[in-house]
Amino acid sequence: MAPTNDDQTLSRGSGEDSTADKSHTLGGNVTLDALPLREEFRGETAYGAPQLELDVRLNTNENPYPLSPRIVADLVKKVEKVASGLNRYPERDSIILRQELAWYVSGQTGVAVNEDNIWAANGSNEVLQELLQAFGGPGRRALGFTPSYSMHPILAAGTHTEFVECPRQEARGFSIDIDEATAAIKNYRPSVVFITTPNNPTGGTTSLDNIRVLLDAVSDPDVDGIVIVDEAYGEFDDGPSACELLKDYPDRLVVSRTMSKAFDFAGGRLGYFVAAPAFVEAVMLVRLPYHLSALSQAAATVALRYSSDTLASVEKIIRERERVQESLQKLGFSVVPSKSNFLLFKVIPDESTNSSGEAPANGGAPSRRELTQAAWQEFLDRGVLIRDVGVDGYLRVTIGLPTENDEFLSAAGQYASEHNGLR
Repeated sequence: MAPTNDDQTLSRGSGEDSTADKSHTLGGNVTLDALPLREEFRGETAYGAPQLELDVRLNTNENPYPLSPRIVADLVKKVEKVASGLNRYPERDSIILRQELAWYVSGQTGVAVNEDNIWAANGSNEVLQELLQAFGGPGRRALGFTPSYSMHPILAAGTHTEFVECPRQEARGFSIDIDEATAAIKNYRPSVVFITTPNNPTGGTTSLDNIRVLLDAVSDPDVDGIVIVDEAYGEFDDGPSACELLKDYPDRLVVSRTMSKAFDFAGGRLGYFVAAPAFVEAVMLVRLPYHLSALSQAAATVALRYSSDTLASVEKIIRERERVQESLQKLGFSVVPSKSNFLLFKVIPDESTNSSGEAPANGGAPSRRELTQAAWQEFLDRGVLIRDVGVDGYLRVTIGLPTENDEFLSAAGQYASEHNGLR
């Protein structure tokens, strides 16, 4: 029997989070532990940054500047036109969108590509997942340089790809030790190597020369892998794109990018990669049918046609990043140099714990992890939401509007005045 509007069991959404109390929800008495879940997922928690209603939210690396009224007006017109055809499936291979992306990439990177070099999906996470479905899987490994984007190991787990870590050098701004990296590639023989540049959450970059060394390493017949360079924050870096290496490594390199950061388009969920056409053919083997909605394709196309407008905010963000970094350093914080739209800064001095990272044996002192979580809470208590990215001793702040950055710096100043020895 079809439900009716006066059926008392139905209610319209209020926008409120109902996850806390499920006692009145159909099946709400069933727990996650009661389900026949894959064993490797038991005890895990879902990925996600806190979404709290605060005036100052600087925790998810979004562009703080909204789309201009002109872009919004054109977007509404485009979506209205597309809406009349929503009874039909969308254009399956997103050809027009991929043509627009190719035009943008060619202009932004200086590397001439066309739609055959582009694949688009619902955010770069789906792009990376499809690549792991095609090139990872059971019996295969992915290697990442940690700390880095926390979704890489999660996506690997979801595709039954073993994930191995090669630690970055904290003393050198969390850079990659190339000798250790090539040794790890030779030892683990990964099918996929992730390089995030600028790196999230640390903000540093990996040079094209070093990427070339790693591409040579995976090209060894005993390894036979690919390198995925994650350039989600590439527009904030004034250095060259890894796309410049595609001509020399067409069978080894994929460059992943997104419209969620510099493009003012996080809510649009549009990611893409740039690679040889064979990689596009590979992900077509695993992609879901009609994976990009007609609305997503239409909205992203409009945003791309206004790329010069949407990217005008990048210079403002870079100037603010430099101002915030200088201000943090004056307050006594150690800040990791960044080429992105965020800063990683030290909130817990090294002396707070011993070399193992555990709390000193002084009668139950908190661990370095607990101290980091407490520091995050102190900022939250002052009305500023930033991010604990799991790097003990450090917190990450997104560069927001000047007024938001001022609020953050005020909270940082209060924190610094209450804690000595921040460096």
